[in-house]
Amino acid sequence: MKKIAVILAGCGVYDGSEINEAVLTLLHIAKNGAAYQCFAPDIEQLHTINHLTGEEMPSNRNVLTEAARISRGDIKSLSELKASEFDALIVPGGFGAAKNLCDFAVKGADAQINDLVLEACKQFANAQKAAGYMCIAPALIPFIYPNATLTIGNDEQTASALTQLGSTHTACAVDDIVIDEDNKLVTTPAYMLAQSILDADAGIEKFVKSVLALA
Repeated sequence: MKKIAVILAGCGVYDGSEINEAVLTLLHIAKNGAAYQCFAPDIEQLHTINHLTGEEMPSNRNVLTEAARISRGDIKSLSELKASEFDALIVPGGFGAAKNLCDFAVKGADAQINDLVLEACKQFANAQKAAGYMCIAPALIPFIYPNATLTIGNDEQTASALTQLGSTHTACAVDDIVIDEDNKLVTTPAYMLAQSILDADAGIEKFVKSVLALA
């Protein structure tokens, strides 16, 4: 049975992992006969957003503690992730990927990646193991792979920033994926383009199957 590491970035589209993306990822991993283990960095979020009003809340939250909501408590600190114990890596999207795992949402082409996240993801790249990044999570890729082809859908401003960081962007429909064979890397737009959970699921199903095929 193939085993997949999944890195979460909190809980909730505006300040953490996009919940539908995360759950659909776990579902399709299981439906394809593989196993998963969730991880998240034990750090404070950039900020906490009230998902009802869109306003920032005065109190802040911990990324690992919040991500545990999605995984029903079955999650480990990212510092415990060892690529040698897994066949592939998947990182769902949500603004947390661009706010907590890196600061792309704030700084764009001047972004930096969290050191712990970089170390964990680079383990898979250096071992030439398959990896998949969806939605805005491909913003992490330029820091991990020196020359990668990826997609975040068709947003020109975001694509331009990723190009400035050194990646090659390919426009992609919501129900499709982009595969970088040389890096064993799969990306899909998910909620960068999806207008419904069905839209998101079409691409995520294909995405998970492709990561597993490369593993």
